[in-house]
Amino acid sequence: MSGIDVGEELGARAAQARALALLRIRSRALAVVITPAAVAVVLFAAGAQGHLGGPVWDGVRWAVLGGAVVVLLVAAAVAVAIARARPAVSPTVPVAEEGAPDLYRLVRDLADRLGVPAPAAIALTPDCDSWLEDRTHRSGKSRTTAEARNTAPVLVIGSPFLWWMRVAELRAVLAPVVAGTDSSAHPDIAAARRFVRGLDAAVADGAAPGRGALRAVPAAFTGWVARLLLRACREHAAEMERCVAATASMRAQGVDYALRIAAQEQVGLAYAGWDRLLTRVALPAWRMGRWPSRLDAGVVSALTELSRRDRLADGFTSRLGERPACDLLEEPGIADEATSLLAARLFHGGPAESGPDWAPVDWQQYPDEVVDRKWRTEAARLHRVLDAMGVPPASLADPAVPTLARVMEHLAGPGGPGEELAAGIGAAVARDDAQAPAPGPAQQTASAAGADPLDLWGPDPLPLFPLQPPRTGTELLADHVAAMVCCAAVDTAGAAPGLDWLDGPALLVDGERRADLAVPVLSLVEDGDPDPLRSWLAEVGVRSDKPVRLV
Repeated sequence: MSGIDVGEELGARAAQARALALLRIRSRALAVVITPAAVAVVLFAAGAQGHLGGPVWDGVRWAVLGGAVVVLLVAAAVAVAIARARPAVSPTVPVAEEGAPDLYRLVRDLADRLGVPAPAAIALTPDCDSWLEDRTHRSGKSRTTAEARNTAPVLVIGSPFLWWMRVAELRAVLAPVVAGTDSSAHPDIAAARRFVRGLDAAVADGAAPGRGALRAVPAAFTGWVARLLLRACREHAAEMERCVAATASMRAQGVDYALRIAAQEQVGLAYAGWDRLLTRVALPAWRMGRWPSRLDAGVVSALTELSRRDRLADGFTSRLGERPACDLLEEPGIADEATSLLAARLFHGGPAESGPDWAPVDWQQYPDEVVDRKWRTEAARLHRVLDAMGVPPASLADPAVPTLARVMEHLAGPGGPGEELAAGIGAAVARDDAQAPAPGPAQQTASAAGADPLDLWGPDPLPLFPLQPPRTGTELLADHVAAMVCCAAVDTAGAAPGLDWLDGPALLVDGERRADLAVPVLSLVEDGDPDPLRSWLAEVGVRSDKPVRLV
């Protein structure tokens, strides 16, 4: 037996030992519950045999019996509440086998090579991660056909992997994940996981707001009991999962091991590109009430551009001639649109369906429908704040129309940045964000019907990571001044809005991106020095005294 086989066997035994420890905690809890009943049985048996007689012992017997009945009733109620609590299910997009037969075939072949059970179903998540998720606790109505046929876990695959990785790379990355189905099929590990998931769901259920007192008190008590048990389970559960992961990793070492090392580099690259795409490209669109409908296709463009710019990524673009993993889907465009909408809901809290204020946008429309609109919205806000401050129009401008000259004259000179304007912009942005429409009725209807994948998570956005850190008033002011400059460049110098896959909205002059606007704008905003920006405007041919169209 090789060292890998020995390590795998030891890891499996360690995981099973931890699972048994978790089940013993469950058994000890049950023993505590039935102890009063057992004592009552002993007392009544002793009385029936003529021992422990007299009115005092009779009173003790009935008191113990009464206490035992109360304990059993309370324990039964807590057990039912824990059993009925629904653990949170990761929001995903299900992939039916008829919609991805090649992908299912790849996963099953991989399971055969690893000697483990195949996953019951496959789902996509709009994130750079993959895992197995046991959904056997879900009710029969909400389970898919594939889940109902098999108690094996669902394989959740990060959608950016499918579009960026090649087929062989995806198989190598999924090998240690699929190898985990062997542990999931072990009865002790499966039972221990169900026990811990039920406790976790009961704790969350007990802390949920919006209940009346009659329901809140029992739920809080159940949550308290579950929390005590979870505290006792924490160390064993964490160690069990660590052993399961280590065992799966060792089992998968014999499958595409050399390729898996190279594929892990693609995982890191995919994560970097996906993060940039969400924060720089998708977020501005979501704030405008538009959701990019091809985020996964966009991440390929973003990563290709990152590979071109980053010397460390040299050679990665040569892989693009190989078959992409998204070819394993019958209709990748439909899957991309579904995961893109789910990403918008997870990271921004948008509605479940499109509507007048929540519409999809493709990449060809993005510059005109997102970038240009974003610039003009911010420029209009800038002038509204100037109006509220009583700032007069530029000396050579028509008072009825907004101009860039008005902004520059207010910020230029020894007075420096104009803190009042920065504070006004910050307050206006906060006001507009607070007045943004809440998720529409389509999302609420879906949640009420129980078909919404976010039903268990509540109606609020789920920022799995902060998409953008809070910005200061000065940073917001610089953004708004830059937006005003871009509007003036489009309206007076023939420039055009564009899209940079890594940096988001971009200004195109003669078809080329101008990335040198930030420095002169900061000189004006932070130092009150307009000369760098005036030189930039003269180079591009922008007329600051000409009127600018706003929204």
